[in-house]
Amino acid sequence: MFRDFFKLLLLSFLLTSCSVKPVPVKDSEVERLAVLLEGLDESIDLQTAKQVSQDLFLQTARLTKEFELVSPPWLHNTLVNAGMRDKGLCYHWSDALYLAMKEKAYDDFAFHPAGAHIGEFWREHNVLVITAKGKPFDSGIVVDPWRDSGRLYFARVKEDREYSWVERKDRCVADEKKEKK
Repeated sequence: MFRDFFKLLLLSFLLTSCSVKPVPVKDSEVERLAVLLEGLDESIDLQTAKQVSQDLFLQTARLTKEFELVSPPWLHNTLVNAGMRDKGLCYHWSDALYLAMKEKAYDDFAFHPAGAHIGEFWREHNVLVITAKGKPFDSGIVVDPWRDSGRLYFARVKEDREYSWVERKDRCVADEKKEKK
């Protein structure tokens, strides 16, 4: 009985001490991402790039609350897999961002679900990649709110040293079918 009480106490501590509050959006980070987005193609104006950047940061904050995020990511995944949280796995983040950005219908941008280590249970990771419309996938920018527990990570696809990304066209089709239902 004491052992069960101790486990419950430890679990309660982990759940309350590791809760993540949405990170306040810093203008400098919004600007930094906007500059990267603008640099995807000469036809993209800075104002549109800033709007896309701001939308990504706001969606990340919204999802942090919605998913009742705890840190680090592996702990949150454990809670989801144990049924103690409904969502918050990396593909939940990438799907939600993909659908939100597709809904905004930005004419200059294309949004691509992407993954690394596909099919490897402990290593698979999913993100959203943004390209200029009509440009190749590997010219894009990775946006990943899962990796740093609700803090939006972004980098050029080719500069992400942790992962080698591939486009997940299968996820686009699946997500668009879900969206229509």
